[in-house]
Amino acid sequence: MNIGLQEIFTEANRILLETYGPGAEFRKGQYEAIEAAMTKKRVLVVQKTGWGKSLVYYICTKLNRRKGQGCTMVISPLLILMDNQMEMAGKMGLKCAALNSTVKDPAERKSILDRLAEDQLDMLFITPETLLKEETQERLPGIRIGLFVIDEAHCISDWGHEFRLDYGQIGKIIRKQFSNVAVLATTATANDRVVDDLKAQLGESVYISRGPLTRESLHIQVLPLGKRTERYAWLLDNLNKIPGTGIIYCLDHRDCDHLTEFLCRNGIPVMSYYSDEKKEEQNAEAIAAFQENRIKAIVATIKLGMGYDKGDVSFVIHFQCPSSIVAWYQQIGRAGRNLKDAYVFLMTGREDDRINEYFIKTAFPTRKEMESVLEIINKTDGITKYQLYTKVNMRPARIDKAVDFLLNEGAVRREKAGGRQCLFPTVNRYVFRGDHYDQIRRIRHMEMQEMKDLVNTEGCLSRFAVNCLDDHEAGDCGKCANCTKQDILPDLSVSEESRTKAIRFVSTRLYEILPRKQYPDRSRIPENCLLQPGWCLSKYGDAGYGELVEQGKYPPAGMPRRFDDRLVIRAADVISSWAKENGIRHITCVPSLRSDLVMEFTRRLAQRTGLTFADLLAKSEAPQQKTRENSTFQYENANNSFSVKDGPVPEKLILVDDVVDSKWTLTVCGIKLIEYGCREVYPFALADSSHLEE
Repeated sequence: MNIGLQEIFTEANRILLETYGPGAEFRKGQYEAIEAAMTKKRVLVVQKTGWGKSLVYYICTKLNRRKGQGCTMVISPLLILMDNQMEMAGKMGLKCAALNSTVKDPAERKSILDRLAEDQLDMLFITPETLLKEETQERLPGIRIGLFVIDEAHCISDWGHEFRLDYGQIGKIIRKQFSNVAVLATTATANDRVVDDLKAQLGESVYISRGPLTRESLHIQVLPLGKRTERYAWLLDNLNKIPGTGIIYCLDHRDCDHLTEFLCRNGIPVMSYYSDEKKEEQNAEAIAAFQENRIKAIVATIKLGMGYDKGDVSFVIHFQCPSSIVAWYQQIGRAGRNLKDAYVFLMTGREDDRINEYFIKTAFPTRKEMESVLEIINKTDGITKYQLYTKVNMRPARIDKAVDFLLNEGAVRREKAGGRQCLFPTVNRYVFRGDHYDQIRRIRHMEMQEMKDLVNTEGCLSRFAVNCLDDHEAGDCGKCANCTKQDILPDLSVSEESRTKAIRFVSTRLYEILPRKQYPDRSRIPENCLLQPGWCLSKYGDAGYGELVEQGKYPPAGMPRRFDDRLVIRAADVISSWAKENGIRHITCVPSLRSDLVMEFTRRLAQRTGLTFADLLAKSEAPQQKTRENSTFQYENANNSFSVKDGPVPEKLILVDDVVDSKWTLTVCGIKLIEYGCREVYPFALADSSHLEE
């Protein structure tokens, strides 16, 4: 060993002992990764959760700083992961800062970049989105970087579990801006396909540290419980039987909220956690409560996923089946970091495929979406996102996705004009990469099939999972339900009482219809024209009433379109007390030229509740509202096609529709009724069909 390597070895061990005390030793492969990074190599570390990947770059940072080298920049995907990393780095005496979407004050962002340029920081944790911002890119040339780290590196691969466009730019940044800087990429889940792609992104001569992926502390069991009510009941009866605290993962926000409400109502303290700008404060409260073990579980989406470090998480439960083994194995990696035994339950439901297919289908913009957005941008000399929403008949989320891809492809550029962020055309020729997107979709479907195979295997669940991640040396774990041929905890039964509670919760839960307060142009709807808060019976297509609504609208061939009497009975139960409380004596409905379905239902509802049916609204020929994709087009379509018939209008009434999505049909009809003399309009719908992405 030459003097340089000997010095690295001696100093690295000294830092390890300073941090963890006498007797501390590197895990197999840790020092080798440190040495590779310190000798300016490209390094890829693929090691299981809890192996200590972050320790590698903490020690490299201390070594670099002691030698007078530049700071470490860590690309990190999740805010909560940054918080964990900052805390650990601080304990090692490193001066750190974070730049991400929570740092909203321009002066604070400038201060952090100033400190970085003045060599006052040892480490900067930054999201890829923030790294790519103009203000960051302008400052990079003046910043000394000793080590560039890509945490959760599978995200920069097209074949990783999450296609994230800004992560996809990191490979270009490495080649362009960090060609002479050591680069360290880390991940806990990467199969051979992802590893090969990462090697291509990082450049030639990549040193790979790859170890076994089996998590010895995990006891795994699959629970095939198709109905939501069965899963609710299982959790109610068994959550408190599992020692310690843990995480319950759901595929979407709605399930997080509903499951949280159900468990809390029944005396089990849990809190929800997911991406939503309006939920930042509640998320912080949830994390604090979970960290301090003041709640039994945190109910989360993948926002609480990669890298989150809480050593005593004793269980991870998936309320639905994730889309891939990569995603699932990442998430169960939160459990058992500092515990001898931790428990993993994988629930499978009827809605798994539908939700996962939705995410695959909507992952990429279509050719038509891209070309529609690009056509508008090319006709302008700068246009804002909001202006695009008014000119393209697409959902805002789809327009946003198309814009992101066009920016990524260099077909448009974004810069400030007149104090606003605007989109401008470029001279670059745009080429739709449909074959590439189709290839990724095929891989996603293959990953979904692997998850189904995992669920159905009779062999060791742990071994099956790590084999899919191309760790083929693993043996049977001896701990999963398949290995032991029994439940991983005793007495995991479900009582009829809990089933009844779950069924009652699902079947009686109502969804509030909050009134719109702004027109599409963002001007306020006058206070005296606002609708009252209303109610919706179900989520369209969900088990129970949601299924009945779908069956009534689209019955089997040969059957009439008619809403089931059970919907009339349930709606009458809700409306009767509601009408009595508010002194409502009349009911009307949104008319249709294509069907009397809603009219016939509303007349039956009036008869059962004793309310007087009033035929108040007229409909003229217009495109179906479901073909209008955003607020501008939805409002204009509704406003041009509905009118109030001549005659008296009651002071108070309930306005019925079958399915509510954007709320513009109910809003426009309600405003017109109010302008015609009605004082209070209470909207009511059988089902909510609003999209997952919104």
